[in-house]
Amino acid sequence: MNIVVVGHVDHGKSTVIGRLLADTCSLPQGKLEQVKAACKRNARPFEYAFLLDALKDEQAQGITIDSARCFFKTEKRDYIIIDAPGHVEFLKNMVSGAARAEAALLVIDAQEGIAENSKRHGYLISMLGIHQIVVLVNKMDLINYNQDLFKSISTEYGGFLEDLGVKPIAFIPISARNGNNLAAHSKNMPWYSGRTVLEHIDAFTKQEDNISKPFRMPVQDVYKFTEAGDDRRIIAGTIETGKISVGDAVVFMPSGKKSTILSIEEFNCDTRYSVSSGYAAGFTLKDELYLPRGEIMCRIEDRLPQVDTRFKVRIFWMASAPMIREKKYKLKIATARVTVRLVEVLSSIDATDLSSVKGKRQIDRHDVAECILETVRPIAFDPIDDIPATGRFVIVDNYDIAGGGIIIAGLSDNQSVLNDHIYQRELHWDRGLVSAEDRYRLFGHKAKFVVISGDINSSLIAKQLERRLVDYGNVAYYLGPASLADGLDADVIDEHERHEEQVRRLGELARIMTDAGVIFITAFSNADTYDLKLLSRLTAPNDFLHVSLNGGEDDEYNRLSFSENLAPEVIADAVLLRLKKQEIIAEYMI
Repeated sequence: MNIVVVGHVDHGKSTVIGRLLADTCSLPQGKLEQVKAACKRNARPFEYAFLLDALKDEQAQGITIDSARCFFKTEKRDYIIIDAPGHVEFLKNMVSGAARAEAALLVIDAQEGIAENSKRHGYLISMLGIHQIVVLVNKMDLINYNQDLFKSISTEYGGFLEDLGVKPIAFIPISARNGNNLAAHSKNMPWYSGRTVLEHIDAFTKQEDNISKPFRMPVQDVYKFTEAGDDRRIIAGTIETGKISVGDAVVFMPSGKKSTILSIEEFNCDTRYSVSSGYAAGFTLKDELYLPRGEIMCRIEDRLPQVDTRFKVRIFWMASAPMIREKKYKLKIATARVTVRLVEVLSSIDATDLSSVKGKRQIDRHDVAECILETVRPIAFDPIDDIPATGRFVIVDNYDIAGGGIIIAGLSDNQSVLNDHIYQRELHWDRGLVSAEDRYRLFGHKAKFVVISGDINSSLIAKQLERRLVDYGNVAYYLGPASLADGLDADVIDEHERHEEQVRRLGELARIMTDAGVIFITAFSNADTYDLKLLSRLTAPNDFLHVSLNGGEDDEYNRLSFSENLAPEVIADAVLLRLKKQEIIAEYMI
C-alpha cells in the first residue's frame, strides 16, 4: 500500500517517518547508529529526518526537496511510504510523489498552526482522489501537550477539508521527535485515547482492485523483429487496469482500430495466456495495424474510454508564468502527448481559503482552476472518478512541468477552436478576380486534394497518378512527405508537435492549391482516421479524396480503398476512373 506524508516545510514529515522506521525496527542494521555518529562528527544535533533526507542539499537546508520512498512493514502488510516535499517551490515534486498514493498522513506543526501550504496540500491531496487522510498535529511538546490548542487546530482544519469533500479519518496529537503516539501511546497526553499513527496506518483500506476495472493499456511503443525470419510486431506497454487473454477482441482508442490478441510476449519468461494490471507486457495482434504511441488498448467487451478534443478539467498551476488562453502547451496523459490550449476559465480558487473568483482569463501560479481545455486532436481518457490512471494529466510549457490536473468530463462541442479557425479563415479569405469557373474553363478540369495513405508504396502510387494526370493534359502537383518535412515543417523541432503541425500545414496548403484549381496529390503513409478527417475539413470548401491502401469500405465520394497488393500503375488508373466518375477530369482526357 502506498502512503504519502505531506505538510508544510519544517512541520516534521521526515521526522515522523524516520521515527516510525526506528521505533518499529524497520531500518537496515546499523543505519540509526551510522547517522547518529555522522551527526556527532559534524557537531550537529541528531534528527530522525536525516534517515530519509539523502540529498546533500536537503541535509544542509533541513528541508525535503524531492520525494523520498522507503519500504515499511507491519504485521498486517507491506507499505511504501512517500516523503513528499513541503516547500512551496517544490509543489510539483510533491504532486508527483503523491500521484499513486492510496492514503495520506498530513502533518501540521502544533506551535506554528495551519500554514498556507497546509491548505494547498489538502486541496492537492483531494484533487488527486485521496480520501483516506489522517492529520498528525506534530510538535505537541512545544505547546506543553495543550489539549485545547490541539482541538482548535483539529476543528479549523477539519472544516477546511470537509469543504473539499474530504472527511479526515482522525486527528492525532503527536511529538515525532519524542515518539509520542506514533508506535505507542504517550503518557504526556493521557487525554488522547484514540489509535496511534501505526494503528491508523494498518486500518487504512485498500483501493478497489484494478483487475476488476475495464482493461486499459496505454501503448508505449511498437517493437519490430527481423532476425531469423521473426516478423513479429509487438505492441508494448504497462497495463493500468483490467485483465486480458489470448483470443480477446481489442480496440485501440482514440483511433478505433480493432484486432484480436494473438499472443502475449514477455522477455525471458514462460508463455502466458492472460495478463492483468501492473504488468509490463507485449502483445502480437491478428492484424497488422499502425499504432502510434499514446493509443490505449481496450477490450471491446469492456466499457470504453471517452474520446474528445474538449474537456472540463480541474488544474493546479505551478509555473511562475500564468497559463493564458490561446497559447500552445503540451498535454501529457498516460503515454499520449498532444498540443493543448486553454479555452475558458470557469472558476479559479484560492487554495488557501477556497474563495472562488469568476471571470478570470488566465490561471496564475498556485491557482486551482476549473476550466475547459481543447487538444488539437482527440485523446482517449476516463473521468477521474472512473479510472484515475487515465484521468490525470500534466501540462508542459517549454519542457517544464507547469501544471497538473484531472479530467472531470468530456465535452462534445461543435464550437471548437478548429471550427472557429475555419470559419474565420473563410470569412476573411481574400479572393482574387479569377473564379473557380474561370479556372475550370482554362484547365479543363476541377480541383481536388488526393491523399494516399496506408502503405510504404503510397509515394510511388502518388507519383504515378501525377504522371498520368499531366500526360492527359491536367494540371497536377505531387508533394512528397520528405519535401514537407524538410520544407514547410523544417522549423518544427518538437517531435511530438511535428505530426500535428504537419497535418495542419498540409491542410492549409491543400486549401490554397485547390483554390488555384490544381489537382494536389500527397502521400501520407501513417495518417490515421483523425488526420484524414482534419485534412478534409481544412481543405473545405474544396474537394478531398482519400485513397486507402489498408482496405476498408469505399464510399461514393471521398474514399477509395484497395485491399490487394496491386501494382502502383493499376491503383493510379483506378483513381483516374474515380476522378472521371466524379467529373473532376473530363472523359476525353483519359
